[in-house]
Amino acid sequence: MPHENYQACIDACNACAVACNHCAASCLREQNVDEMRKCIALDMDCAQICAFAAAAMSRDSPYAKEICQLCSRVCDDCGTECAGHETQHCQDCAKACQQCAQACQSMA
Repeated sequence: MPHENYQACIDACNACAVACNHCAASCLREQNVDEMRKCIALDMDCAQICAFAAAAMSRDSPYAKEICQLCSRVCDDCGTECAGHETQHCQDCAKACQQCAQACQSMA
């Protein structure tokens, strides 16, 4: 099956999507939610592109490499933003983003 070639990247994308969705939801519960707007927006974008990238790889899309290149960029941006916040959910998200960006870069 073609998607088996991408399994590590698919797994990293799925893990990142989960971390980003959790981070966005957790940021919305922070007392300083106004200060978390950029983080929340990037979390939502990152979760969506990660899910899209995983789906593209799963079906061996001819656009998978290009999608993963964009996914890597979004993960880098999201990870950088999250790393700047001290909350555990942001730190966990930053780590997942870094791992996904590396996996997508390797795949692309």
